[in-house]
Amino acid sequence: MKEILLILLLQLLYVPLFTLRTIFLVKNITMLASLIGIVEMLIYVFGLSLVFSGDQGFLAMLVYAVGFGLGIIIGTRIEQKLAIGYIYVTINTQNRNEELIKVIRDEGFALTTYVGEGRDSQRYKYEILTKRNREKELFMLVQHHEPTAFIISYEPKSFKGGFLVKRMKQHKKHK
Repeated sequence: MKEILLILLLQLLYVPLFTLRTIFLVKNITMLASLIGIVEMLIYVFGLSLVFSGDQGFLAMLVYAVGFGLGIIIGTRIEQKLAIGYIYVTINTQNRNEELIKVIRDEGFALTTYVGEGRDSQRYKYEILTKRNREKELFMLVQHHEPTAFIISYEPKSFKGGFLVKRMKQHKKHK
């Protein structure tokens, strides 16, 4: 029974590490991904050897599979908490909302506004690039000040220049 619990524990360690390593690779954080990969493979090989060397047979394989599924959930939750990277948010409104613009800027978000032509009238578009860990905060601000706004967020692969990049460079110099 101890081996069965150990197999489950190893999967609950291995799969979240696998999830994080994959995300770090996608975000081009290769050194950290490589270090996680080493630990991940040690756990993987040890766990698999327990599955195939024990007398449990089917039970060990079942626990291994269930641990894998649970590990995906845990890994995803960890990644959501870390919220690594940036998002690009586009907000569309029917009317120009000066209060929303002021609040967003006062909260430290860089905001660019545009006037566009919708099907029936002018539309107002607000674009924001920010860290992913501020996405919920931004959505709540918009929801509070402009409940009917249409909001889309994207994860940019790369970007260069602009207010946010300049601010990040200044922040690094002060450390």
